[in-house]
This record gives sequence, structure tokens and C-alpha cells, in this order.
Amino acid sequence: MSEAARRRDRVPAWLSSPRRVLELFVTVNLAFLALDIVLAHSVNEFGHWAEWLPLGYSLAGATVLAVGVFRGAAPHEPPARLRGLVVGWVGIAVGLSGMVWHLESRFFEQWTLQSLVYSAPFAAPLAFAGLGLLLLMNRMVADHAREWAGWVCFLALGGFVGNFALSLADHAQNGFFHAAEWVSVIVSAVGVSTLAVLVAFDTGRGFRRFTAGVLGLQAVTGVVGFALHLGPLFSPSSAGWVDRVVYGPPLFAPLLFANLALLGGIGLWGFEGVPGRAPDRSGGEVPAVATVREQA
Repeated sequence: MSEAARRRDRVPAWLSSPRRVLELFVTVNLAFLALDIVLAHSVNEFGHWAEWLPLGYSLAGATVLAVGVFRGAAPHEPPARLRGLVVGWVGIAVGLSGMVWHLESRFFEQWTLQSLVYSAPFAAPLAFAGLGLLLLMNRMVADHAREWAGWVCFLALGGFVGNFALSLADHAQNGFFHAAEWVSVIVSAVGVSTLAVLVAFDTGRGFRRFTAGVLGLQAVTGVVGFALHLGPLFSPSSAGWVDRVVYGPPLFAPLLFANLALLGGIGLWGFEGVPGRAPDRSGGEVPAVATVREQA
């Protein structure tokens, strides 16, 4: 056995391919959303019974998916496929209904820009729909195929569009009081435009390297933004720690930049296993005679 083969054997099954890493990505995100929902809905102390639904779905969905991930089951295998399809479709339903519910709080009553900005964050529930679509795609599109990598990048693009809308609406609530609040809007817009070009024009390896740099910028922005949102927790105030976390700047919102950067990186990794293409000396790609057998 070669050294490369031995190194591959030492890698856990759930980290051995982009498809399996994507499954882990969705599982961790569902689990983390439970914490985010607790903080967001604590503002009104879960005033409506429906606010418990996304929390229950997050915990149940993450648990169901974790069973397959840590057993090393491939997403296309029958039990794991069924689990993913069920969790995925329910996630889409939860996300779309949550978006309508958030908008109905003010926007559907007044139909103004002000009501859109000051209503509940309308794009936030779409995170469930996005994760659901990732689960469905991971079971319906062949691994090591250009379509698989393209779909991952396309759904990451959708996430960046939502992140741009959230950055704009959230910071508009205080009139962009701090100039630094524009950074998240500008950086997310750069992410949207870059991934849109990547998805629309099927660019070569050179532009994918540029995209990787843009994704790195998104990750840095997320970490710096998280540090800035942490600041009010340590400022002198008569409010307790719980109130500072619940009613202060959304603590985990900036980490969406880093999260989407990771998702885009998984898509770029998927492009590296595309069959039927080979890099040329200029850094682009030319058709290759041989193809790689699709693997799960």
C-alpha cells in the first residue's frame, strides 16, 4: 500500500470526501441553530407556541443526521438517504413558513421599507430551507460531478444573498451609527458578486483561486465582527449578562460570514474532483480523455 493510500485510510470516514463533509456541515449547523433560536426568541420569552417549532426541529434534525455521520454512512445509502430526505423536506417547510411568519409581524400589514427593517429578521428562517436543500442535493446529485460542486456554490450564493439582506436590514435599524457597520454590507456584496460569476460562467481554476481568497475575506470579516459584537458584553452597564446577550447586538450573526465561507470552500473542494477535466499550463482547464469513476 502506498503512503498516500495509508494517509487516506487514517482519515475518518466523515472527513474523507466533500459529500461527507457537507453532511457534517449541515449537522453542526442545525445543532448550532438551536442555540441561536434560544437567544433570538428569548427577546419575547417564546411568546407564541410556534416559536418552539424551529428549536425542536433543530435538535431533532441534528440528532438524526449525527447518527449517520458518525457511523460513517454515505449519504446515498438507503437509511441515511431516507433520514436526509425527511429532515431536508421538513427543514424547507420550517424555513419558508418561518419567513412568512416573520414578515407577517409588520411587513404584510404596512408594506413599507420601515416595516421591513424593523420587523422580525425575515431572512433568518431561510437558513433552515438552505440546509434542507443541501441535504436533498447531497442525495440527488452524483458525487465527484461538476453539478454537485456547482450546486454547493449556488446554495452558498443564496446564503450570501440572505446575509447581505440581513447585514443591511440589521444595521439600518440604528442608521449605520458606526461606520464599521458598512464593512459587512460591502464584504457580503463582494461575496455575492464573486460567487455569482463562479456559478454563472463555470470559471476555471484561476478564478476559483480568486474565489478562495474572497471566501477567506468573508471568514476574517465574520471573526472580526463577532469580536465587535462581543464588545458590549464587557462594557460598563447596569444590565446583567443575560440581558446583554439577549438584547444586545446579535452575538452570532457575524459568524454567518465564516460559515458561508466554509460552505463555499466545500464547493471549491468538490470542483477538484471533477471528472473529464485536466488543468492546462495556463491555469485553466481543458477536456481530459480519461474520466474518473464516480464514487460515493
